[in-house]
Amino acid sequence: MGHHLDIKDSIVPLIDRLNKYPIGLPDNEKLRQILAILFSEEEAFVASRFPLEEATIKELVRATGWEKERLEPLLDKMADKGLVMDVTYNGKTFYLLMPGLIGFFEFTFMKQRQDLPVAELAQLMHEYLLGDPEQEMGREFFSSKTPLTRSLAYEEHIPVSSNVATYESAREIIKNADYGAIAMCYCRHKKEHLHQTCDKNAPTKEICISLGTAAKFMVRRGFAEKRSTDELLAILTKARDLNLTHITDNIRHKPSFICNCCSCCCELLGGINRGFPMGVGKTNFTLQIDQESCVGCGLCKTSCNVIALELIDVSNGKNKKQMTVNSDNCLGCGACISSCPTSSLSLVPVQRPEPPEKKRDLFKAILKEKKRLTPFVVSGVKKKIRRTFRMG
Repeated sequence: MGHHLDIKDSIVPLIDRLNKYPIGLPDNEKLRQILAILFSEEEAFVASRFPLEEATIKELVRATGWEKERLEPLLDKMADKGLVMDVTYNGKTFYLLMPGLIGFFEFTFMKQRQDLPVAELAQLMHEYLLGDPEQEMGREFFSSKTPLTRSLAYEEHIPVSSNVATYESAREIIKNADYGAIAMCYCRHKKEHLHQTCDKNAPTKEICISLGTAAKFMVRRGFAEKRSTDELLAILTKARDLNLTHITDNIRHKPSFICNCCSCCCELLGGINRGFPMGVGKTNFTLQIDQESCVGCGLCKTSCNVIALELIDVSNGKNKKQMTVNSDNCLGCGACISSCPTSSLSLVPVQRPEPPEKKRDLFKAILKEKKRLTPFVVSGVKKKIRRTFRMG
């Protein structure tokens, strides 16, 4: 397994191919080291030849020039590593190259592994994602007008007068999924390999939820374990007891995951805290504070998973501190509300743009905003679903 930049001629074509996705991977030395560990020379070549949409073995034979007998076992190995997703429909197997984020970066740390130098990868990924002073990866992931992900509100804190659509409710998303599984948290597991722990003592195992086609793939390839609807709903309850924020696909139709995120480990929420306040889609609510009853204890600030709350001095003759809300950062998730001892916090409705309907609509919107919607890309994004494999 090579770790040097000059031993893999297919790394640059692979990066070029990955950068056709809505969320690409800015090229630098750290990225090339990561890809050189994750992909063998043959895997990098095959990945670089993938079309944007899912492909059959016959289509990949044409794209690579390889024989089926050589290609199939390699694709099987790549699926085990989380580099490609495979699914069988009507007796035929289809393959899709995973993007880097959200994709094989996460899969790398979603199970215990002996096939990869995970400590080295954890350090490289940390430096790649967080160590760039120019924040190239931050701009790539978070700067689109249409975010890739969005937050979900705690239903128990939504005003009774508000009508909540099914796609806004974590519980309804889970109830409407035909299949669900639970997996290890990529962010916390990676942090463990950096000898760090979660400030909220949130669990690493059995906390992140996958749904639909993606969940079936993850269970089959050892990245997740199947769970019943009731068991998944219990995970949501546990996450809320820990004041975690629910994050899902920024789509209305069949989201493929619900992650339960904290401020100290989650790279999505970390993006907001590093200066990309619109990087995660907000709920149709924002936080309101009753300043008459607020005593400025600061407990809500500790529970908040983004930098959305700030204590200020109030000149009211009592030398009192009160909490204020940064509405640009506030996700409207409600994770902070239960921590308030004076019941001073509540969610109030606000108008937000409606999420795209399906994942292909989300991808098309982001590509258009990044001016990457070339004719080649359009053919992949707009293609009619002749198969049911669309990552959930």
